[in-house]
Amino acid sequence: MDFESKITSREISQLLWEREMTLGTAESCTGGRVAEAIIAVPGASKYFKGGIVSYADEIKERILGVDRQLIEEKTAVCEDVAVAMVKGACKALNTDYAIAVTGIAGPGGGTAEIPVGTIWLACGNEDNVATCQLTEDNGRDKNLSEATHTALEMFLEFLKGEEKVSEDDVEPQGEVKWGSN
Repeated sequence: MDFESKITSREISQLLWEREMTLGTAESCTGGRVAEAIIAVPGASKYFKGGIVSYADEIKERILGVDRQLIEEKTAVCEDVAVAMVKGACKALNTDYAIAVTGIAGPGGGTAEIPVGTIWLACGNEDNVATCQLTEDNGRDKNLSEATHTALEMFLEFLKGEEKVSEDDVEPQGEVKWGSN
């Protein structure tokens, strides 16, 4: 884990600890890296309830409650699925907040419509979810590292009370598209 992610995790820890709020994760392509970054801070058991690695669409549907029709129509790598993963994780893990990641880290699996490096990030709660799309392919390891770090940064900004995360709040490499639901 990079130094910046450790610092961000510590800031997230402090805010969740002070507010007595809880967090969970729902991760596909990052395979638990966001959860790993969160628990790297001592005392995480006070606010981190757990994570769901939903690498297969079946798990997204069965455990997180993502609609099968949504995945069939838009694929698992889209903003709507990332939002549904946040809401599903909050419900399944009984948390105040969740962070979700779904994408194609590479080197294979991409298409003309959804190329390698396309990763959707989402964070929030059942009522308010912020999203971000990463689109640059820098190789699998860097794609996963960037997704993890950006997800943490986005969640920190969400916690700080900003209604919409802007490009100025997070410094990912490559092209980024922002959204909020």
